[in-house]
Order: sequence, then structure tokens, then C-alpha cells
Amino acid sequence: MSNSEQNVAHRILTVTLNPTVDTCMEVPRLSSDGKNRATLRSVQGGGGGINVARCLRRLGGSATAWHTSGREVGAKLNRLLDAEGLDHRSTEIGSDTREAVVVAEQWTGHSYHIVPPGPVLTDDEEKQCMDAIVAAARDVSYLIITGSATHGLRDDFCAEIVRRTGTNGTKVILDIAAGQLLKALQEDIFMVRLDRHEAAELIGRRIEDFGDARAANDYLLANDAVHNALTTVGALGAVYSDRTAHYEISAPIWPHPPRSDVCAGDSLVASVAFQLSRGHTCLHACEFGVAAAAATVRLPGTEVFESSTVETLRSEVITRQVTRS
Repeated sequence: MSNSEQNVAHRILTVTLNPTVDTCMEVPRLSSDGKNRATLRSVQGGGGGINVARCLRRLGGSATAWHTSGREVGAKLNRLLDAEGLDHRSTEIGSDTREAVVVAEQWTGHSYHIVPPGPVLTDDEEKQCMDAIVAAARDVSYLIITGSATHGLRDDFCAEIVRRTGTNGTKVILDIAAGQLLKALQEDIFMVRLDRHEAAELIGRRIEDFGDARAANDYLLANDAVHNALTTVGALGAVYSDRTAHYEISAPIWPHPPRSDVCAGDSLVASVAFQLSRGHTCLHACEFGVAAAAATVRLPGTEVFESSTVETLRSEVITRQVTRS
């Protein structure tokens, strides 16, 4: 990688309001009788923005991951990220960071992600977090806000981040729940990514095919503040839309059921940001992101793609253009 590429890659900030310490275990077969003897696969920091930063590094890029850090579990999270060598900044809060468990079952190949709601921020902590995020985003090209919010967070918190960072020319990529998204849609947003659940909540119907995803993107783009929309449709792939067209991006065909979708969305968002930071078009970036998500769902627990696998799968991604009316 050239020095110029490294400088661009470092101008990405991810925001994780509600991080986790993820403990991933594997069992032969889950049973309600007696104890389930498990093999410990990994213990690592998690949460949307942290996962995105990790995936960016896997691709050869880099990002700074901002996150909250609460008490003993928060200290453990910081130690894990330090040991991993992930560039991160934390803002301390008074309640424990949450801990999540991922159980991978060998018999079915499925993974089960068990996640508590996490801490509640005080008004003072909300202000401290806001100020820290805005300060950290002062010199970045892309700001990625992703993952679940803390319980009770005021619903315009992410909207304020977008508003206050947009004056710097920062391009914001949002991958957040509808409660925060609805307020944020009133601000200038470079890209919004929706999963099937959030898209269904927005448009009031299930997202089962590309047509449903197009409808979700039309909903987002009807607001002139959103410039690019990306809605995923599970194993089918995703639809990327701009002002003129929809692009139905079909994922590579895989004969086996997915093993885990825990980090699929984060893999997609990271790959999109990675390609954008290197000057590629949104369509190219989204095609690359679909390949990365497809590579991740083939792996158990919280494991993410290998970059070589993404490159291989990228050639199997098929895109169909549909003109927007």
C-alpha cells in the first residue's frame, strides 16, 4: 500500500455507542438436559463500529474506533482492543459495558447470538460522548455510525452527530436502528444501510425480495438529505440505489445454509467504506460489500472474512440495473 493510500485509510472513524465483550463458544449439539460442554473459541471486543474497524484492517485499511467504556467490563474491552492492536478511543461511563455470548452449534452449523440491552447513559454522559465523537471526527473523511444504541438514548442523538460533523465535509454512513434513523434522516447523509428488519419497520412490510428492497431505498431517497441507499436481502444480496437507478446486487450462490450472520452487516459496511476511501464508486463499493458479507456468513460465530476470499467471491457477484421512476 502506498503512503497516500495509508493516509486516506486513516481518515475513517467508527462510532459504537453500545459495545460488547463477545465470548464465542462452540458446542457439538445444544441440549436442554444437563450441561452443554463448550470449547472457548474467542473473547474479543465487539459492537458495530468495533467490528467495522476490525474488518477494515482485515482488508488492509484502517480506522479509529470510538466507543463507550464502562467499569470492569469496559476496562476488559479496552485491554482486548489494545492487545489486538486496534486503534480505538473510549469515553468512560458509570455503568458496565455489556457482555454478549455467541454459541456455535456443530450439529446444525448455526450460531446463536445472545445480547443484553447494555448500560443507560446519564445526561452528562450523553453530552461527554457527543463532544468526544465530534472532536474525534474533526479531520475524518468518513464517519460510520453503526450498531445498537444504549437503552433510553434520546432519539435525536445520532442526528446531532450528523449535523455537527457535517460542517467539516465529513461523509456519514449510517447503519442504525429505526428509532435513531428517523430523526437522522432530517440531516445530510451520504449513505444509509438497512438490514431487512430495519427496512421492514420503515416501510411496514417484510423485505423478501429485491422489489421490497427497492421500495425501502425509495423511502430513504424520497428525503433529499439521503444521497445513497443500500438495503440487504439476506442470502439474495442487496439493492444499492442512487438518484437515477436501482442496482440489484446478487450474492454468490452458496449451496450450504449460512453458519452465522453476526458480523455480516459489519463486513459489508467495512468493505463499502474501504472501497470508497480509495476513490471507487458507490456501486463498486457495494458490490465488494456484498462479496464480503457472503464470505463472512460462511464462518461460525464472530469470525469475519479473509480478504482473499472476498476477492474471489467478488467475481461471482452479478448486478442488474433498474431505472428509478
